[in-house]
Amino acid sequence: MKVPAGTTAGDAVQQAGLPSKGPEAVVVVRDAEGELRDLSWAPEADVEVEAVPANTEAGRSVIRHSTAHVLAQAVQQLFPEAKLGIGPPITDGFYYDFDVERPFTPEDLRALEKRMKQLVKSGQKFSRRELGSVRQAREELADEPYKLELIDLKSGAGEVDTSEVMELGDGELTVYDNVDRHGQTVWGDLCRGPHVPHTRFLPAFTLTRVAAAYWRGDQNNRQLQRIYGTAWESKEALDAHLEWLAEAERRDHRKLGAELDLFSFPEEIGSGLPVFHPKGGVIRRELEDYSRRRHEQAGYEFVNSPHITKSALFETSGHLGWYADGMFPPMHLDEERDADGEVRKPGQDYYLKPMNCPFHNLIYRSRGRSYRELPLRLFEFGSVYRYEKSGVVHGLTRVRGMTQDDAHIYCTPEQLRAELKSLLHFVLDLLRDYGLDDFYLELSTKDEQKYVGSDELWEEATETLRAVAEESGLELVPDPGGAAFYGPKISVQAKDALGRTWQMSTIQLDYHMPERFDLEYTAADGSKRRPVKIHRALFGSIERFFGVLTEHYAGAFPAWLSPVQAVGIPIADDHVPHLEEVFDRLRAKGLRVEIDTGDERMQKKIRNHTTQKVPFLVLAGGKDVEAGAVSFRFRDGSQLNGVPVERAVEALGHWVERRENASPTAENFGAELA
Repeated sequence: MKVPAGTTAGDAVQQAGLPSKGPEAVVVVRDAEGELRDLSWAPEADVEVEAVPANTEAGRSVIRHSTAHVLAQAVQQLFPEAKLGIGPPITDGFYYDFDVERPFTPEDLRALEKRMKQLVKSGQKFSRRELGSVRQAREELADEPYKLELIDLKSGAGEVDTSEVMELGDGELTVYDNVDRHGQTVWGDLCRGPHVPHTRFLPAFTLTRVAAAYWRGDQNNRQLQRIYGTAWESKEALDAHLEWLAEAERRDHRKLGAELDLFSFPEEIGSGLPVFHPKGGVIRRELEDYSRRRHEQAGYEFVNSPHITKSALFETSGHLGWYADGMFPPMHLDEERDADGEVRKPGQDYYLKPMNCPFHNLIYRSRGRSYRELPLRLFEFGSVYRYEKSGVVHGLTRVRGMTQDDAHIYCTPEQLRAELKSLLHFVLDLLRDYGLDDFYLELSTKDEQKYVGSDELWEEATETLRAVAEESGLELVPDPGGAAFYGPKISVQAKDALGRTWQMSTIQLDYHMPERFDLEYTAADGSKRRPVKIHRALFGSIERFFGVLTEHYAGAFPAWLSPVQAVGIPIADDHVPHLEEVFDRLRAKGLRVEIDTGDERMQKKIRNHTTQKVPFLVLAGGKDVEAGAVSFRFRDGSQLNGVPVERAVEALGHWVERRENASPTAENFGAELA
């Protein structure tokens, strides 16, 4: 679509007959450089632009940021003392930070949302205005200390991430005024934009929660109040999202962990340090055992390393220089003093290990290595400890103590490409075995401010990973600056049952650690050469993977992972011996089964065990006993009656043995029996 010189993007949209109302209404345009522009934008020369409708990701982002401005306006009307922080759009919503005299309450949120709806209904226009100078900006925003700080950053006093700070852009400082129907400016905010033309483009929004947040994410700064909300292009889209949120809440692994008696977070132990209960321990063991078997089949060798080490190890690896903020403080040990208190033997600092890789380097270096031993694949379920700030600790998915399924592969440069290709195939297949099968890849490249080694090696490593990723056929998404200090990485991003993306396996290429630890192998010609090192975590951590799978399956784990795979429910006490015989045969097949001989009525037992998400309920009544059969009840309420015992035991055992990830129903288990 062309926007002629002397006209606005909005004029061009209107002349093209594009929608101005509803979910497909055009809210902004994208110019040839990919920059989003207001519909009031008037180019100096003819330009080609792309219309951006409300129901696209870019359109929703603009709607959400415009809604954040309306929120800020409402806050300053109801809380005149409030000072403005920042208010960017985020995935599925927006937030705005405020410095206020007291925390916001749920009642405040309801009042603010009501006021926002009044402002939207009043029909305000978003009007862009350039500020002539930094001085003018400071004068106009003299009462907004956080905006003044951003202005100073813009004028060269520091750096800021403009992907989140919507106030600043590459051009001039600008303000967006909210203008009422009478042409009066009623509110304004420092912002680079763009915005929707008018509040009638904000048909559906709600405020969701309040949280504390440090200004610009720095705990040394003042703590502000952050209001979160969501905004969409239609009431239907908002309702669908709210239902999605409700389903996500039902699947919350912290809630399910308590309901299903899987794990807990005792206050006496500390934040981010979970304990697994017997049922959770069964699931965890099954996750680990199957992973071990697959690693053994793939030629990995199992190692083990201690939880603490002297600081010198992390000085050699570089982690103390680059990663100290993510480590727990040192323990100063082994110091000896004489009777006068003088130090006779200096103490040393010991650290809880935040990663396993330096230990594996020492195992490699413990003796000479030949090229014939390579690739050497070392694997460990290693417990590590990372000091996560209390504000980011979240259930099992962000913890302070975790067990990584950590592997480090040492290979020759000639073996590297084939090893990476095989490794990526291995991790994808194994994730599929656990029930995750919707993937894309992310390539994390060098952080220009935080890396070691030569640019040439980084480029070589990055291009090697890129080529292997592209050969996989999966979508490859760039992650600029996301690599660790020692090398680039590929990460497998997996989508769960709700369509949320989780980072799973990571594969990192490292030329740096072998150099720092002086790792060598003897080549075929007798020369000493450096191996290349590959860092690989399959789950990331057992804890996080457990949390992801809990939410993916909504707690209804596949039968092979379920703590209790089948529960026997007799209709009367006389039927217990029949079930005992059946369940003895199931136990002989290695199944985890139990019989409920309690005093509750049969229907209550069925409800209890269905709530506990047991995959197979095996019922027995008089007709079943006479026929030498059992009946099955499944999680979805479906039922199969009169299944011969021999066939029932065989089919149930086969279902578990082949690690079927589907939840059993009368339909699919009936097909198994056929």
